[in-house]
Amino acid sequence: MPDLPILPDPKNPRLTRGVTGRDQTGAKITLPVVEERPLTIYLNSQDIVTAMTIGDHPQFLAVGFLRNQGMLQSGDQITGIDHDEDLDVVVVRTARETRYEDKLRKKTRTSGCAVGTVFGDMMEGIEDITLPDSPVRTSWLYSLAHQINRMPSLYLEAGAIHGTVLCKGEEPLVYMEDVGRHNAVDKIAGYMWLNHVSGADKVLYTTGRLTSEMVIKCAQMGIPVLASRSGFTAWGVEIARQVGLTLIGRMRGQRFVCLSGEHRLIRDADPQRQSSEDRKHRRKGAEA
Repeated sequence: MPDLPILPDPKNPRLTRGVTGRDQTGAKITLPVVEERPLTIYLNSQDIVTAMTIGDHPQFLAVGFLRNQGMLQSGDQITGIDHDEDLDVVVVRTARETRYEDKLRKKTRTSGCAVGTVFGDMMEGIEDITLPDSPVRTSWLYSLAHQINRMPSLYLEAGAIHGTVLCKGEEPLVYMEDVGRHNAVDKIAGYMWLNHVSGADKVLYTTGRLTSEMVIKCAQMGIPVLASRSGFTAWGVEIARQVGLTLIGRMRGQRFVCLSGEHRLIRDADPQRQSSEDRKHRRKGAEA
């Protein structure tokens, strides 16, 4: 396993560019703006999807997307991953012959930023998922929110981006960002697959909304706890309850709301003793 943690690199010149404009007073300003580029993902010889992404960690994104769509199966052997930066293409090669023409006909546009794409049989197999009853301490949640909201990130540098963090206890392990929260979580799924990381004792933290897509991906990754500073969708809550996933949202300062899987929570922290959330870590003033 690579050295951890893996964190955002907001100074990477490929991820942002300076754009000049004028502010409300007419004064000239130059802002860092997040790059957005297409990445076409192939599985063997088949063109699967073109995703809009910031362009970092393309191998993780490709493998994670294929894993979360059920196109990579648990016994599959990946024989190669080829990334052509000039063509914006990633080819994932497997020992098993793959053909997914029928699945590709059933694309569904999701509520994710940058127009997420899943396939029409996204609920297939969800009833067979059993998540471990790994406990989560509320002290961990408060600590993670405090750390993550203040880490150097593209969000603080330029805004207009989502972050997803794989955590163990109160330790952030892998922090991925992208223009769509679905891409960020797929990057983490790809990292976990390629490095044989179990989700059983992990928490997935996201800055984005807790939608059906996010819940399904988290459950498929075997992670029993999904937390966010943002809110919920009704279908996301329904699926979380169906699979027994702990779903925690609106994590801001002393507050959070748990709408599913409360049996995992160990309330070992007094909310009144937690710091109220200031807005310094959101100094750019932009909503992702």
